[in-house]
Amino acid sequence: MKLGTAEAASGEVASGYLSVTELPTGQPEQVPVVVVEGEKPGPTVWATGTIHGDEPTGMEAIHEFVDRIRDEQVRGTVVCVPVMNPSGFRTNARTSYYGDEDPNRYFGIDGGSDETPPSVQQLICDRLYEEIRASADAVISLHTSWIATYPYTIRPRVSYGEHRKKAEAAELRDRLVELVDAFGLPVVNQFSADETVQRSLDHTLTGAAIADGIPAFTPELGGRFVVEKDVCEAAVVGLQNVLYALDMVSDPAAGSTTFELPTDDDLKRFVHPHTDTAGIVRYRVREGEWVDSGEVVADIVTPCGETQTQVKVEHSGYVLSRYERVAVYENDPLLDMAVPDDEPLLLNRSD
Repeated sequence: MKLGTAEAASGEVASGYLSVTELPTGQPEQVPVVVVEGEKPGPTVWATGTIHGDEPTGMEAIHEFVDRIRDEQVRGTVVCVPVMNPSGFRTNARTSYYGDEDPNRYFGIDGGSDETPPSVQQLICDRLYEEIRASADAVISLHTSWIATYPYTIRPRVSYGEHRKKAEAAELRDRLVELVDAFGLPVVNQFSADETVQRSLDHTLTGAAIADGIPAFTPELGGRFVVEKDVCEAAVVGLQNVLYALDMVSDPAAGSTTFELPTDDDLKRFVHPHTDTAGIVRYRVREGEWVDSGEVVADIVTPCGETQTQVKVEHSGYVLSRYERVAVYENDPLLDMAVPDDEPLLLNRSD
């Protein structure tokens, strides 16, 4: 396989760069790529990291993953893009600096119009996704969340209707369940269908791939800004186990994750609670903990330390993240949670 300047023959590992646009200074903007070409035919799996420039753990996990499988008898092809957002990476920022845009909201969007042509970030996403869509049999989009985050994997919902038959959607859902389980982190289903659209998550890399029938999911590897080594190691194990589930390597990875949310119930992402009072937040809970409906999870105090209000949760569930702010305004969210899921993974979009 050849991708940019990386060209790997059978049994080889090649690294290089893929040019995605031109910079005003005359140099090309490039993303690093690594291609692991197996000696025998098989699926093609893409692993991507740091599409938000302040999320380095996915990049490090890819580096260690490539080192681990370098001498394996791989069947098929593994394509790795350790840094999907080089401009954000250079500035340690979530967004790219071309137009301060979130690069993970521009996949699978139709091109602009004569009056409003696509931004440079959309052009970059289009060019990257063209390569992914042309070859991928599975996509693992590695992310991190807020600084204080319990690691988990977001499992997408799959729809059917005019664009896809129910049987095809069910097959895609089943493959997703298999691969997400193989990765090994706690599983949390994506937001409800309406919330997913409202947040433009259907235009993330994972959302676009699912729309095109490619199994894809998003592990959230702890917090941002620094590499969390224990989560990184769990991700490396998870990546190899995905290859094992796809019959691309002969053995599962040695080692297992210590991260778990001890429940047999399906969970979904839920941003809750919000504070209706401005002030300074003092959390009473931390990531990974279970909280019951009606439990006080935070106090809002004045700058002088006087309590103004206590914030309770209306829904029981696990704390995934505490938002990384101390000063809060009216209606600011305080927690990302995993709550019991009342919506199926397979959705009818015929209407």
